[in-house]
Parts: sequence; structure tokens; C-alpha cells
Amino acid sequence: MARTLITIPPSPKKGDVIEIRVLIQHQMETGFRVSADGTLVPRNIIKKFTCRINDGTSDDTVFAAEFFPAVAANPYVAFHLVAVPGTLTFVWEGDNGFSQTETAVLKPA
Repeated sequence: MARTLITIPPSPKKGDVIEIRVLIQHQMETGFRVSADGTLVPRNIIKKFTCRINDGTSDDTVFAAEFFPAVAANPYVAFHLVAVPGTLTFVWEGDNGFSQTETAVLKPA
């Protein structure tokens, strides 16, 4: 399981626009690099990131991104959303069946 860092403002007010920052540790091999012995290193990238919010009545996607081989290792994403109470679900999907899901509760005052 990859290590993730998720940063959410600690005490936003309901309706405020807040910044969410996420980072996942992942090597992100492009599939174009050659190893010391001359063999091609297989591609291994995170292809997709999504963030959804479930407020008890609906489950909506608030942010989505596709990644390509040019993305650096340990991809960092920052995005903004309106603070409403709910559970944020972060999903990273990649090559070789890689998938990681993390959750965080958003409790605006």
C-alpha cells in the first residue's frame, strides 16, 4: 500500500471555498527507461485520480484527473471545493491493477 498525505483545512466555515491537497508516493515508471542491463523497465504509472463527496443524500465527483507517463513520481494534486459536511473519498488507479482509496471527513462549522 502506498503512503498518502491528505491536507484539508482544520476548521472551514460552511460555504467557504477551501483547498484540498493530496500526495501519493509512487515511482511512476514511464515504460521508456532502460535499466543498467539494457532491458526496458515496464510502465507503472497512476492513470487516474478522483475525489468524491458523500453528504448523506448524494455521492458526487468533485474532482477528477488523468495522468500520463510524463507525470513525476509521487504525484501531488491541489484543488478547490466549497466546504459542505460530508465524507471525501480519494481514489488513485494505475497500471498492474493498482488501486488505493482513502477517506477524510469534512466538518465545516
